[in-house]
Formats: sequence, structure tokens, C-alpha cells
Amino acid sequence: MNDTISKRIYMDACVLCRPFDDPVSLRIRMERDAVLLIEEYVRNGGYRMVVAPVHFVELEATADMVEKLEVLTFLNGYGEKVRWNMPRVRKRAEELSQAGFGAVDAIHVAFAEHSSAIFLTCDDRLEKKCGNAGIRVVCTNPLRFCEEEGLR
Repeated sequence: MNDTISKRIYMDACVLCRPFDDPVSLRIRMERDAVLLIEEYVRNGGYRMVVAPVHFVELEATADMVEKLEVLTFLNGYGEKVRWNMPRVRKRAEELSQAGFGAVDAIHVAFAEHSSAIFLTCDDRLEKKCGNAGIRVVCTNPLRFCEEEGLR
């Protein structure tokens, strides 16, 4: 875990909420386990998890109160609050939006880039868009992240 101590990760809302999804498919079960493993590493100081204002805005729409409370508790307890250059983040989010990203996705990616964090998402289309748009940080899925980082 020594080589991961300085790595920042940015989990979008679909990643943060994956442990609460109904594990109807193998993929969801595997991603859920990967997210729980990543969260364990965050709790133990192995990764620094970046938290942005958009996380809290997006979580307000979560209907399940237990899910909302648990995710907010995790974000508040283990999230790293970064000093944001909001005009720069806004400008980048607008560029990404013009490039075809949805508004919330563009904002998440802009915050991840601004904090130089590895961007984790369970959204295949978003991951593909990130690859095609040449974003300035690594974008990957939690399962692949665990495999690449050798997390156990």
C-alpha cells in the first residue's frame, strides 16, 4: 500500500452508490465488491478520495435514505476537500458538455481533472467518452482499477 498513498481517486455517484444496487448480474456483484475494496483502502489511508460539491448535489436526489446517509457519511468522513478554482472547473465542464458529455458527467470529469485524480465510473458510455475525448486523467471502472492496482 506504500506506493498508493499519494494517489488521489475521484468516484462518481454511480460508483459511490454501486454497493446499494441490486446484485442481479455478475457484473454488478463484482463492481460492488470492487467498490467496497476501494472504500476499505480509502478508510485505511491507501488512497485519497476527492470530494466535490457536485457529489452532495447529486446525492440529494437519492430516494433511499439509508443509501444517502451511508454515502454522505463516507464522503464526509473520508473525503478530501480540495480548494477549487471554480471558474476553471466551470470552463472545463462547459468544454466537456460541448464535446457531448452530459452536464453532471462533465462536472464530475472537470473536478477529477482539476484535482489530478483517477476518475472511477461504472458508466461504460462515460468511460468511452472520456477515452475518446482525451481527458487529462485516467478514467476507469472500479473493477479494472482494482486489477491494475493489485488490490486484494
